[in-house]
Amino acid sequence: MPRNRTLACVFAHPDDDAYGAAGSVALHAGEPDFRFILIHATSGEQGDIRDGFPATRRTLGAIRQAEDEAGWRALGRVPDRHEWLGLPDGGVADVPREDVVVAIAQVLEEEEPAVVVTFGPDGIFGHPDHVAIGAATDEAFARLRPESTTGFQRLAHGAVPQSVFERWNRQRAELGLYTFDPTQMFNMRGVPDDQIQITVDCREVASQVVAGLREHKSQLHVMSDDPTNTEQWERRVRREWYTIASSGRATRGPMFTDLFDGVA
Repeated sequence: MPRNRTLACVFAHPDDDAYGAAGSVALHAGEPDFRFILIHATSGEQGDIRDGFPATRRTLGAIRQAEDEAGWRALGRVPDRHEWLGLPDGGVADVPREDVVVAIAQVLEEEEPAVVVTFGPDGIFGHPDHVAIGAATDEAFARLRPESTTGFQRLAHGAVPQSVFERWNRQRAELGLYTFDPTQMFNMRGVPDDQIQITVDCREVASQVVAGLREHKSQLHVMSDDPTNTEQWERRVRREWYTIASSGRATRGPMFTDLFDGVA
């Protein structure tokens, strides 16, 4: 039986994926049996529109979808399947939970990925859309796993280790930049270091990840303090961290260096 090398990523907004798992995708891009499935809950239509950018509230969603697709082309590996669920930006938590779970499960059931990546309960930034789509994905995974023979072997949550979060905050303070308050919504937060079970070294593909990030032109002012500083961006994306979860609950185990490590 051939190995299952399908990765499914479920995120809330365009650009969540550009940071969330782009390095891992780039590292596996050249493998002939690697399959990449991407699901977005929303088009990001309620995102910030900076002064002078040619977008309106009506057009921003379509612009951000196109930017996301251009980002994967710039990285060098487009999704084999890309689904936009069309949920309301800023209102994912208001959609009946069962409807969201069913929409995600339908795609996952058809693809039977070995690994599913989404947000954990912290949502990394505490964003209600992140938290809601992560919880719905966890539930879809839990429903589908018992009936699958080769799929649904790992559920991973993107995360930032607490030690890294604190280091980044210290560096921001030294530079005179605002620091993240993890008690506030839309602010980055870390998870305890001992919950991190996958640390992926993305240094060799950092330039590809940044090339993808740069395509999110409408949100560059949100994504980076200095979008022109390529060296800073490449440092920021040189690692990806994940917790491993089962039915949404983090579990302890060995440290892996790849999303597929330890997967049959």
